[in-house]
Amino acid sequence: MICPVIKLAQELIQQPSISPNDHGCQIILMNRLKKIGFLIEVMSFGDTTNLWAYHGKYGDMVAFAGHTDVVPAGKIQDWRYPPFTPTVDKGMLYGRGAADMKGSLAAMIIATEKFIIDNPNHAGRLGFLITSDEESEAINGTAKVIDKLIYRKEKINYCIIGEPSSHMKLGDNIKNGRRGSLTAKLDIKGTQSHIAYPCLTNNLIHNSLSLLNELIKKKWDTGNDFFPPTSMQIFNINTNSISNNTIPGELSVQFNFRFNSNITEQQIRHQVEKILRKYNFHYKIKWVLSGNPFITKSGKLIDIVRQVIKQHCGYQPQLSTSGGTSDGRFITKMGTEIVELGLSNQTIHKVNECVSIIDLQNLSFIYQNILQKIFAII
Repeated sequence: MICPVIKLAQELIQQPSISPNDHGCQIILMNRLKKIGFLIEVMSFGDTTNLWAYHGKYGDMVAFAGHTDVVPAGKIQDWRYPPFTPTVDKGMLYGRGAADMKGSLAAMIIATEKFIIDNPNHAGRLGFLITSDEESEAINGTAKVIDKLIYRKEKINYCIIGEPSSHMKLGDNIKNGRRGSLTAKLDIKGTQSHIAYPCLTNNLIHNSLSLLNELIKKKWDTGNDFFPPTSMQIFNINTNSISNNTIPGELSVQFNFRFNSNITEQQIRHQVEKILRKYNFHYKIKWVLSGNPFITKSGKLIDIVRQVIKQHCGYQPQLSTSGGTSDGRFITKMGTEIVELGLSNQTIHKVNECVSIIDLQNLSFIYQNILQKIFAII
């Protein structure tokens, strides 16, 4: 008989839910949650499907959070098995979303079913917040659900996000926060001219190098106990060059900051624009904030998660804030204690994405134990 966690993970992977198209994944989850008494609310915004479900009427809310959308599969011919035909081979489950994060969703659902069967009248409330818009723009997903819940004066007290936090082995890393992400698009205007007559103009590319070097070399902060120093990375440079004998008159640079809790978005913007003014460029700059940093320093949930992993796996997980952004940046607005715990991130977004079927089963067991322990003290 096939393991229920593996079976459900395969059912979800079969749905080609390229972000933000849920492609029926949430219906699968919804139907299972309904059978064990969850109240279901579908919150659709624009092209995004969101599921908010909960069990219990009073007390603190413990919620699982995750996403059903996945990134595109890439070149199908490069996959060992078709990306939306989940295949088990040598103890590994292959398929797009196996690690990020349909495997975790399956583990959450099976853990919840077992917990509710054993504890039908549990204290507090148990919830699920699932979106189909995490991998793309993340505008109509968790962010809007949280805003709606806050408007209704609802609160998530504790949240387990199923992002693939593990590195080399299950549970070796858990996330208790994430860095902020701020992107800038800088457009600089100069004078287009003939490349053979540099004396007649200032070469915009040459002049911008000093500016970019100053930004690259600047020490924005020193980090703290939870975060590394803020980093700035240039990821795109373009000009309007029209031929190989013309100095361009326009240059565009895009760069991103991953910043910690020592510095704010406003401080970064102020420092960048202060540096820009030194160079007397004709410029315009557009900023996009994807999320501010957040941190759960300590608390009941972190203590329980670490305790369960130690008991089940035999080692203490490392607390980490590394990696990209997650939907935790929206949930933290509620003052929620947040922990990210999921499968290995070694193959996420890659061709031949896969997870260990043993890890999948163990993750579900860990989730179930966390529920048992957290509901025993709320």
